[in-house]
Amino acid sequence: MRATGLGALHRLGELTGADLSWALDDPEPLVRRRALELAANFPSVPIAQVLDDPDPGVVEMAAWSLGERTERAAIRRLAALASVVGGHPDALCREAAVAALGAIGDPAAKAAVLAALGDKPAIRRRAALALAAFEGADVDAALERCRSDRDWQVREVAEDLLDG
Repeated sequence: MRATGLGALHRLGELTGADLSWALDDPEPLVRRRALELAANFPSVPIAQVLDDPDPGVVEMAAWSLGERTERAAIRRLAALASVVGGHPDALCREAAVAALGAIGDPAAKAAVLAALGDKPAIRRRAALALAAFEGADVDAALERCRSDRDWQVREVAEDLLDG
């Protein structure tokens, strides 16, 4: 009911940053996820701290929301979350962090996105897509390597980016 209430307030144009801040501390992960989804449109509401949430679905949504907000201040936290070694144990959280880093597109995120090319196939696909936001010989070389990836979708992304 609380998550539904947040959505209703948003549709009515009555949702406030205070409502979202309150919901980010809710004991129910569903409420925290909905608050994070809506917080993408409320850049004044701090959400980076939610990357430490015990629920992987909440962490995934926090990463997505930070990417939507292109929140450069979160790059270091997102890069740590995306790390193949020592990053988040849940692959969807690492994938969301890589996607957010690509959406932010800041050069400070490039190394983390390149490193994500060593992860599982879904994360490699996301990293290859995220490389579209970056430039440099290292990006071109990484995309060339992706052309021979084991996963056909990674190969396809690389082909599209290099030939497009």
